[in-house]
Amino acid sequence: MTILSLHLSISILVSCHFESSPVATFSIVGSDPDTGELGVAVQSKIVAVGAVVPWARAGIGAVATQSFANVSYGQKGLELLNKGKSPKEVIELLTKDDAAKAHRQVGVLASNGNAANFTGNKCMKWAGGISGKNFTVQGNILANENVISEMAKSFIESNGKAPLAQRLINALKAGQLAGGDKRGRQSASLLVVKENWGYGGNNDRFRDLRVDDHQTPIEELQRVYDKHIKLFPRPKKYEFKK
Repeated sequence: MTILSLHLSISILVSCHFESSPVATFSIVGSDPDTGELGVAVQSKIVAVGAVVPWARAGIGAVATQSFANVSYGQKGLELLNKGKSPKEVIELLTKDDAAKAHRQVGVLASNGNAANFTGNKCMKWAGGISGKNFTVQGNILANENVISEMAKSFIESNGKAPLAQRLINALKAGQLAGGDKRGRQSASLLVVKENWGYGGNNDRFRDLRVDDHQTPIEELQRVYDKHIKLFPRPKKYEFKK
């Protein structure tokens, strides 16, 4: 075997490895119309899920891309939302020319609260999602469909009772209690954006917290969030208006 053919063989093997590594997870994309915050929370049995799934831009919307994730869905999805496309239209445009569409899962939320999700027919079971006003929940390789329904229920019932970030974390907790990712737990992430609410008021990344490798990642995410909210507390009241 020549050096060139060996190099090509290694490249193919590496490529196949990444293509065969699904971001099996459950996530929630949500917004708080009173504060204008948009966010994504996610948990998975994969290291550093926060580097792959969550995408958001203040005043525009948020995206969760998972299950053999096509990370280009994140930036492209936000750009399409910014052009006035609805979440349903965004998903159609993202997936129509994707050869691996059947393996993808994505949730999209616009700043006006409209949401949609998509689960390819080859996503590993159980897989599916629920969308409603101001949120979309989706997951794959789950213990059962109750994971998704309990997350949606938690988010809906917590409206007006806690800041968006805490509501998103609570939804993850509800999903885990319902069975979670049937492979187990490893990482979790929280991203919340709001214009000029980032560090120093110069960006929109209000909460950007990640637990990359932990036995109980959601609980660890809660611990980190509790520290973060003490240092960066707003909104102080849940009734805070834009």
